[in-house]
Amino acid sequence: MLSSKQKLKILLAFATLFLFAFGAGCNGFFVDPTLTGLAVGPQATINQGNTVQMSAVGTYDDGTQKTITSGLFWSSSATDIAAISSTGLVTGVSPGESTISAAAGTVNGSTTVTVTITGLTAIKVDPTTLTVNAPTTHQYTATGTVNGKQEDLTNIVTWATSDTTGLVDIDNTGLVTVNSIVGTPRTQLTITATEGTVVGTATLTVNAQ
Repeated sequence: MLSSKQKLKILLAFATLFLFAFGAGCNGFFVDPTLTGLAVGPQATINQGNTVQMSAVGTYDDGTQKTITSGLFWSSSATDIAAISSTGLVTGVSPGESTISAAAGTVNGSTTVTVTITGLTAIKVDPTTLTVNAPTTHQYTATGTVNGKQEDLTNIVTWATSDTTGLVDIDNTGLVTVNSIVGTPRTQLTITATEGTVVGTATLTVNAQ
């Protein structure tokens, strides 16, 4: 006949076995949350040669969020502007803007990084003065002084015109279109080329119609 002590040991053994089996069974009911979204950041502006570390915050189907530090595929839409490492470190290569994306399976997110010129001190818009009759078009160019050297920035700068009437349009390559608007008086406008905090200007005069 078993003693009370032996009975207690057997009972404890069965209890332990039951709890282990119960716990293992319950674990089958708990499913890891599914990733449903990625927020990538920061949206940044950096100089050539500088770096910025990207991060990604995942949103899951149970409403939770957490920073994801591994298992992401990082990419840049323009590696000649902004290169990115496998860990999300962005390096500014040349002036411009690139979309930085992170993907985890079929879920992805993105942000933008703008790279500015290092050492830009002045922008010259050519021609500096111009008089035209409408309708017509004219190509402007922008030359920057970068670390004492002259560089063509025509396709890098942001072009704008002071006109608000629809008389003059300018695209992102510096091409100006002067529209024909009957009754327009002789008009003097400013054409600007901007990169970072440096601005170059030119004067455009449109003869009366």
